[in-house]
Amino acid sequence: MIKFLKRVLAAPFVVVAAFFILLEDWLWDDLARWAAAIGRLPIFHQLETLILKLPPYGALVLFAAPSLLLVPIKLAALYFISRGQAALGMMTILAAKVFGTALVARIFTLTKPTLMRLPWFVWVYTRFTKFKARIYDTIKATAVYRLAHRQRLRLSRRWQEWKAQRRGFLRRRWDAAVRFWRKRKQPQE
Repeated sequence: MIKFLKRVLAAPFVVVAAFFILLEDWLWDDLARWAAAIGRLPIFHQLETLILKLPPYGALVLFAAPSLLLVPIKLAALYFISRGQAALGMMTILAAKVFGTALVARIFTLTKPTLMRLPWFVWVYTRFTKFKARIYDTIKATAVYRLAHRQRLRLSRRWQEWKAQRRGFLRRRWDAAVRFWRKRKQPQE
């Protein structure tokens, strides 16, 4: 009976945790690529070079920093929600989550080789990775996940199709404008 009660009470928290785990996993690679593209800009490239030279504990502090820096933003979101601006609060939390995930993904990519020189970090990372894989496998086995994953893939496909059509449309408009201006510049007979 107690086990059943624990499951019933924990269910909403599990759903919320699963949502954030899935959101982060779905966004991690894309946001890491986005952050890497930004990292190729000259000023950020120099900063990344400095990050790569950090000692292990310096890299650890830098890796933990984004989580601490996002606390005030999350508190601001809670303030908005408490003042009756739930939409603004939720948008703030979502923006902080996306920005934080991109930042952490990039910092982790840069600092992982250095962090893996710390034996205790390797131990924690290995345990966390196994734990996360177990949770992810459990979530992936649910019907809700499969439905959400199919929807995500369908939306992604539609987005790619729309971008391809849009590019074609824009390219056609550009070519038409170029032809128009070339005709105008030709000498009249």
